[in-house]
Amino acid sequence: MWPCEAGLTNPSFIEAAARAPTGGGEARERLRTTNRMRLAAPRAAGALRTAGVIASVTLLAACASTTAYQATPGSPGVLDATARARGSTAGPISHVVVIVQENRSFDDLFQGYPGANTASSGVNSQGQTVQLQPVPLEAPYSVDHGSRAYFTACDGAGSVPGTDCRMDGFDKEAVAGGKPPAGVQYAYVPHAETKLYFEMARRYVLADDTFTSHIDASFVSHQYLIAGQAGGAVDIPSGTWGCGGGRGDTVATLARDRTYGPTIAPCFGYETVAGELDRKGLPWRYYAAAAGDPGSFWSGYAAARRIYSGPDWPVDVVTPSSQFLTDVGNGTLGAVTWITPTCANSDHGGCLSKTGPQWVASVVNAIGESPFWNSTAIFVMWDEWGGWYDHVAPPYVDYDGLGFRVPLLVISPYAKQNYVSHVQYEHGSILRFIEDTFGLARLSASDRRANSPAADCFDFSKGPRAFRPFATQMTARDFTAAPPDPRPVDDQ
Repeated sequence: MWPCEAGLTNPSFIEAAARAPTGGGEARERLRTTNRMRLAAPRAAGALRTAGVIASVTLLAACASTTAYQATPGSPGVLDATARARGSTAGPISHVVVIVQENRSFDDLFQGYPGANTASSGVNSQGQTVQLQPVPLEAPYSVDHGSRAYFTACDGAGSVPGTDCRMDGFDKEAVAGGKPPAGVQYAYVPHAETKLYFEMARRYVLADDTFTSHIDASFVSHQYLIAGQAGGAVDIPSGTWGCGGGRGDTVATLARDRTYGPTIAPCFGYETVAGELDRKGLPWRYYAAAAGDPGSFWSGYAAARRIYSGPDWPVDVVTPSSQFLTDVGNGTLGAVTWITPTCANSDHGGCLSKTGPQWVASVVNAIGESPFWNSTAIFVMWDEWGGWYDHVAPPYVDYDGLGFRVPLLVISPYAKQNYVSHVQYEHGSILRFIEDTFGLARLSASDRRANSPAADCFDFSKGPRAFRPFATQMTARDFTAAPPDPRPVDDQ
């Protein structure tokens, strides 16, 4: 689908589209046709057996980056290359959706959830017990959450920095915005604001032993969600968060002993899930909010050279993120989809908004009320801890992980009901589930070592449960009609 056909008139998207190697009008039309076939789930299987579709499939065979699709007869909304046909070990799942929220620890967002491992107090650097205080999502405070903040908050006793964490240094993390009260890092979001998240957990699965695969902030986190690594990078780039920056655009690295190494360009040549999906002929999309600079995306794939410089970028990396609501309503859903929010909808401290739960519920409702529900697994993950206190010390697995604990929700017609999973997960766990579902190879250390949520969070022995929409105050139209949010989702 060419960008303007999808209503994607954001200048950054048009600029990216101009780089696409279309080679003229004929190639451009082939790109349009390719992506209609890759991503659209036809509503009537019989229509796909027409001569016109056969001709389209023949045309698509000439496209190097993908394979043609058609619906499985008798299975509306399911692509021809279903998980079962691709070596799935995830039962009837043929669509995986990863909703990526921002910067919340488990104790901060799910404090007091029944059956989950949470704490109502912590210990500070003075050895004092500190009661967690209610700090709302819309509060102006943003807590430092880079690697140095990790080492500080961890207060490790091990021979390797940031290991054997005492978890008593959170009060030493820097806080920006407003006039924060003392010990604001020791906080939880009031339950009135997390009501929708608690309801999702009650209906489906909440995992309370999920850690980030890395020790630092969002740039690296989003690389782990698409590649299982960040090329040794740590913290954030000095300029553009990805490819396309100048020679001075660099990012620091972390050595094997957790000391800081030389800087590198934040543009990586390693394999990603998207590249593997392309070779399998499986469609994918990454929905991202535009960053403040109209020439860039806040998107993990902006740092993946093969995607950023290839034909996928202007088609499969979509902005604004609310376009997902329109696409799934129109019968379009890739095999794998990542969805990142705007600042307002992100749950990020300092974004001055509490609409994150409404956004997530609206995305889940859109999928649940679509023909895709019976074949979909949804993972809602917060990309890192955001500086907020958590009482569980992270295990040490390698130079870059694990980081502090974050929430993970697993939503599917096959997910267990009102279940708290105590199995250890990380970013790589979501990748492993995707890889097992679609027969993809492992990408890096994190997805090789990680536990998949398939065994403990799902029950494929039963038929799909019917979807019941979550009651929201905001509708999909509120998000699709909202004016652009020019703020970067995260700046650390």
